[in-house]
Parts: sequence; C-alpha cells; structure tokens
Amino acid sequence: MSADRIVSVRAATIKHELETPIHFGSWVIGHREFALIRIDAESGLRGFAYCLTRDGPVAEIVHRTVAPAYVGQPVDDPRQLFYDALWTNHAVHAAGIGMRALSIVDVAAWDLAARATDQSITAYLGGERHPMPVAGIVGNPPELSPEETAAQVTDLWDKGWRRFKLAIAPTLDLSMERMRAARGAAPDGWIGFDANMVFRSAQDAIDFGKRLEEVDVGWFEDIVPPGDAQLVADIRAGVNVPVAMGDEQGGSYHPQALLEFDAVDVVRVDATTNGGITRLPEILKAITARGVSFAPHMFPHIHSQVLSGLGYTDAPIEWGIPGTGVHPMDDCIAQPVVSDGLMEPLPEGPGLGTMVTPEWIATQGVIDPTGVLDDL
Repeated sequence: MSADRIVSVRAATIKHELETPIHFGSWVIGHREFALIRIDAESGLRGFAYCLTRDGPVAEIVHRTVAPAYVGQPVDDPRQLFYDALWTNHAVHAAGIGMRALSIVDVAAWDLAARATDQSITAYLGGERHPMPVAGIVGNPPELSPEETAAQVTDLWDKGWRRFKLAIAPTLDLSMERMRAARGAAPDGWIGFDANMVFRSAQDAIDFGKRLEEVDVGWFEDIVPPGDAQLVADIRAGVNVPVAMGDEQGGSYHPQALLEFDAVDVVRVDATTNGGITRLPEILKAITARGVSFAPHMFPHIHSQVLSGLGYTDAPIEWGIPGTGVHPMDDCIAQPVVSDGLMEPLPEGPGLGTMVTPEWIATQGVIDPTGVLDDL
C-alpha cells in the first residue's frame, strides 16, 4: 500500500460568458460553467480534472459529501476510493449531479495515482497510445448561417478532419439548411446531428429523423431528455438513421436502460458524469457485449488518453473549435494534430498531463473559496 495519502480535495467554479447565448428550445445557455477539481497528497503531488457543472452545485457536493471520503486515504487505489465515496451517500452520489461530482473527483484521483508512479494515465491503465478518429463540432453558435457552417467544415477538411457534428439550429428548417451546407462541403465525410434534447414526442422526432435521411446523417443524437428509454426505442424504430443517446446521463443505471430497451445504435459515454474512470471499463464492456457502438462526449484530453489506456483506440474523439464557445476550458491546452481523419496522440506526460491554464482562468468568473488556484 502507498505511504502517500490524500490531504485535501477541493473544487473551484469557473464561468465563461458566451458572446452569443445558445437556445435549445427552452434550454438557454448563456455561459459555460466548469468545476475544477484539485486533489493534494502529502508528498506534494497534485491531481486535476474538470467537468461542466450545467449550473448544478458540483463544488458544494464535492466539499460536503465527496471530499470527506477521500481525505486521509492512500493515493494508489482510486477505484476503491470511488466506491467508498459512493457508498457513503447513496441518495446523492448514485445519480445526477451527485454522480457528476463524484465522477470528476474520481478522474482527478486517477490523475494523481498515475502521477505518483510517474506514468501517463494511458500507461498507468496498461495501454498504449495510437492515432484515433477525431470529430470537429462545427456550426457554433447554432445561429451560424449555412454558408458560415460550410466554411468551417471546408477549413477543417483541408486540415485533415473527416468527421463533423452540428447542433440543432433555432428552427428545424435552418437545421436542415446547415446540414445540407455541411454535406456539400464534405460529400465524403461523416456528419452527425445533435438535437440537444429538444424533442418531446416520438412522432416529432421521427418526422425530423426522416428529413435527416436526405443528408446521409452519421447519427441522430440526444433527441429527447433522458429518463424514458422506451421513448428512445420508439424513435429508433421509426427512423432509418442511427440513434445515439447517453450524453450527461450520470446515473447508476446508465447504460443498462438504453441497452435493455434496444434503444440506440450508439451509446454516448462521459467519464466526467457516468462514474469517472473507475466505472468506464464496466460500462464499455456492457455496451460492446451487446454489439452496440459507443462514442465519448467531449473532454478530449480525458477520453483520448483514458480510452487508449483501456485499449479502445477506434472511438471518435470530439473537439470544439477553439474560440467558438463549445468547450472553452479545452481551448488553451494541447490541441490535436490531425491527418486524414485521425488525431495523433496528445503529448504524453505524468497523469493526464496539463489540464489547467491559470492565465486563462484568471480572465474568467471564478468562485474559489478553498484556494484551488492560489499557488498555481
């Protein structure tokens, strides 16, 4: 057992105001808010990770119910720490924002454990790095015109990208115009559509899904809010396009419900919400055992390195275009080198590598009552 022990688990909240608020039906996004987790060990080593808060009290949950289960424990068994913390508060930690808080602490704990052995997270998990498929999230903000969307796709295509994903626009007609423009700019590319959970009925979703057939869509993603696997299955049965669901569904029954209802072609996974690095192997095993595909949601610096460590190097890694507001915490750290649809492995350093840019954070709105950023 490691002699090094955890002395603190802290969280800061970082808010990035968007120049143009995003409207997905009744869901209005005026900012991107992140929780930055820092775990300190007696040795002076530190582990870091961050997640989207979605305006939930991630930092408060970390401080109140997650951190006490980690402090004083050895750094070399993050899996056991996760379950010890999970079992201290079933009502909060098993799902939703509580699972999100526990998940991102788990990622930081794995970062710390890998650093304690002076290995990258990929090597610490027993894997090797290889080039991986990469997808660019284009067309942001969603009000961007079809012409501007096509220009983004063309620019990325010329730089070697071959997969693209568009979010739903303010109207379904504009959504289709943007998809047609993207397809015209990349006739041989993969183009996915993210509905951002705006549909409320199976029939409305099916009607639009049939329209997407025109552009040979790669998948129809996040169609309805989470919580009704039968509804997703009904939609899948009514369309001839692949269905992808699972984003941000941080709960103990993810992905079992989607699999049992035969509801999806692709399960979306996210280490920052689904149970950290600890639960990811069992989640992926359950998905692949059913012959279903999976794809990670955002957080490319985490998912590319961790999935490589677990031996899954064919999963498409999503990236937001820097400066478009998709995922601003990513913009100032390592960016992908892309060739013919594949990204080269990110620079390999201890743990997850550099995950924090204090200079950028200093320009944002920050709530940091425990001094996460004081000595960075």
